[in-house]
Amino acid sequence: MRYRLDSSWRRPGDGQVLVAGSPLRLFRLSTGGAQVTAMLEHGEAPDTAAIHQLFDRFVAAGALHPVYSAGPFTAADVTVVVPAYGDVPEQLVQQLVEQLSAPGAARLGAVIVVDDASPTPISFHVMVPPCFSLLRHETNQGPGAARNTGLAEVASPLVAFVDTDVVLSPGWLEPLLAHFADPLVALVAPRVVGLPGDGRVAEYEERHSPLDLGPEPARVAAGTRVSYVPAAALVCRVEVMREVGGFVDSLRFGEDVDLVWRLADGGHRCRYEPESVVHHRARPTLLAMLRQRFGYGRSAAPLAARHPGALAPVRMSGWSAATWLLLAMRRPLLAGGVAVGTTAALVRKLHDLPPSESARLAGLGHIAAGRQFASAVTRVWWPVALPAAMLLRRARLPVLAALIGPALYDAARSHSTRPLTDAPLATLDQMAYGAGVWAGVLAERNAGPLTPEFTNWPPRGGG
Repeated sequence: MRYRLDSSWRRPGDGQVLVAGSPLRLFRLSTGGAQVTAMLEHGEAPDTAAIHQLFDRFVAAGALHPVYSAGPFTAADVTVVVPAYGDVPEQLVQQLVEQLSAPGAARLGAVIVVDDASPTPISFHVMVPPCFSLLRHETNQGPGAARNTGLAEVASPLVAFVDTDVVLSPGWLEPLLAHFADPLVALVAPRVVGLPGDGRVAEYEERHSPLDLGPEPARVAAGTRVSYVPAAALVCRVEVMREVGGFVDSLRFGEDVDLVWRLADGGHRCRYEPESVVHHRARPTLLAMLRQRFGYGRSAAPLAARHPGALAPVRMSGWSAATWLLLAMRRPLLAGGVAVGTTAALVRKLHDLPPSESARLAGLGHIAAGRQFASAVTRVWWPVALPAAMLLRRARLPVLAALIGPALYDAARSHSTRPLTDAPLATLDQMAYGAGVWAGVLAERNAGPLTPEFTNWPPRGGG
């Protein structure tokens, strides 16, 4: 078994302090721990149970990612459950079944399609695999309920949930199965990339799909870099899924987020594995895309009721918040004083780190806080921010900066104008999500998705 360092991994100074993980943690290492960690960084760590026990603490913190050569399961141990609904889902389901049973594809345990009361019932007029079965709801119950209906029929140890608008890549399953070598892993998800297509919406979705969580592996938990994974494609332990009750039927959106957080709260591990890539078809029109984003936002309040604090629009140090609020109030000298003062305080607090590293972390924290504020203003708080900018002269510049600042920053970093040309659609995307959040907040009477959370420096860990 090998390990991959997270991109946050840093061991500055004498190497006996490690800063890594999501959220960032500070690990104080013993002399022996520092030596073994140095060997790990060069791919030479001893393969012993004691060493893996040490590294497992880093894995649990998101600082390290396991790379397995193989796991205990094969494709024959997997049943694929496909929830299906729509006016014409039959063609998409047929294409997906053909991908699952194509020559050269791994032989699966079974494939179960659940027709969630499509207006035209799904039927097949061509040959389907012997392991294929078709179930139907007489009334539409939602994707979570459809997946649960399929889950109830699964006889294999693993279940893969795959949506009809997903296009599978050859070999997509094997990197996911390997993670089940860890008995604590209950769920693994691939990277879901937007399928290339024609038109402005498809091009935008290919670059900014909310289902695409990036090229880095991650542990999945609320408050981390990858806080959820979409149910467009998932592989799960059947025993654990039944133990937690599967998906929540009543959640039409966000049922996948809720599942991941319940699993994590129960002590199970969820992994994101971008070595496995599947593709997702874009919404055909701008209106369809915005309707989807509205639905995602609409799910925030029900999720906040089930998971208090997990949906905060910003989560940052109170001092970082004060710095940016002072800037928004056009008090740059005061803002600079707070930033310098908090940096100095952090240098004293993190005396295990070189001052330059503490200052770097403080600076990165302030930048990240600024991006969070900008995102919250244009995504969740815009129904308040926009009227404020229209009525109050002093609010116009901060709102404008939140609107265009991130695109300018990304354009400068990438040396590309693409973030600027994508900005109009990105703004509509965020506003549609925010409108859904407010609709959910009013319906559920739960302001959790609108309420910021202020945190302190992350906890320390030994080693």
